[in-house]
Amino acid sequence: MKKIVIIVLGIALLVGLGIFTARLMNKKGKSDEQIAAFNFDIKDTASVDKIIITEPNGMEMTLVRSGKNWTDDKGGCVQPVQVFNILEALYNVRFKGYVPENAVKTVINRMTTIGIKVQYFQNGDWSKTWYIGGSTSDHHGTYMLVESAEAGKSDLPVIAEIKGLKGIIEPRFFADPRKWQCSEIFAYQMDEIAEVNVKFTQRPDRSFEVRKIKQDYLVKFGGKYLTSLDTNMVYRYLLNFKRINFENPNYELNDKQLDSLKHSTPFCVLKVRSTKGVKTQLRMFRRPSVSGEKEVDDFGDESPYDINRFWCELPSGQVVKCQYFTFNPILMGHIYFNPDRYKNVQ
Repeated sequence: MKKIVIIVLGIALLVGLGIFTARLMNKKGKSDEQIAAFNFDIKDTASVDKIIITEPNGMEMTLVRSGKNWTDDKGGCVQPVQVFNILEALYNVRFKGYVPENAVKTVINRMTTIGIKVQYFQNGDWSKTWYIGGSTSDHHGTYMLVESAEAGKSDLPVIAEIKGLKGIIEPRFFADPRKWQCSEIFAYQMDEIAEVNVKFTQRPDRSFEVRKIKQDYLVKFGGKYLTSLDTNMVYRYLLNFKRINFENPNYELNDKQLDSLKHSTPFCVLKVRSTKGVKTQLRMFRRPSVSGEKEVDDFGDESPYDINRFWCELPSGQVVKCQYFTFNPILMGHIYFNPDRYKNVQ
């Protein structure tokens, strides 16, 4: 029995010495600085609960995990796919190669002037920071430095990549809040809408409203209430509110132009009231024609304006760019409530 114990202990000792030797061989020739230079990834991305992105101009964006969702630091909605792109990079990032010795100084200077800083926090505590310094000449790698709680900050920039993907890492990281903002305006189910009011300021004959009264609906078109109402058409109209998004934030108008736009007369005002009493108002403004020539709009009229896109002022006061293609189903009431189809009464 004693011999067996001695043999088992001997084997365990040999195994331990083997593992220790293997680790030493793995680290042979690598300084602490080099080891730190490779330490980019975080495999437990589920524990990452805050990300701070800082651009060279000082613009900063903070992303915060809230349960299964992510928001900005004020609780505002952010696009989840873009957060996923960051976490995917964090999980799959890996060392690709060394920066040529004669280029190290240039790369470090570039990081200082145009580098993006990304801070990661796990379970409330800072864990790691990336310094992203642009792409390699072949655009298949990204110059990066890393600082971590375990290994400190490396002074040695290296070339990193995302496992399994060709291309650069940098485009996934930006601090402009407009690029993060969710584009959703409405997301109502039919039974969640209590009232819709569409007012065309220059064409009152096209204005209309839809109101829910208990289980019935009342429709007013062109200043007149409709009788013999086809309820199915009301249902078809209200189904269009399931998903209404704007196309892009404003990247074109400066503050003076925005002020002038808001003080002008909108071509349409849309008001929606939910069954919970939430009220939303959108003010819509024409954009100049891209071609400079008159074109025929969706109403069949010649228009000197852009027939594809318009400016819209959200309840927050923000002005965004929208597409008629998205909004026409909820603005063109004559498709659903054509007065010729019904008997009108004053």
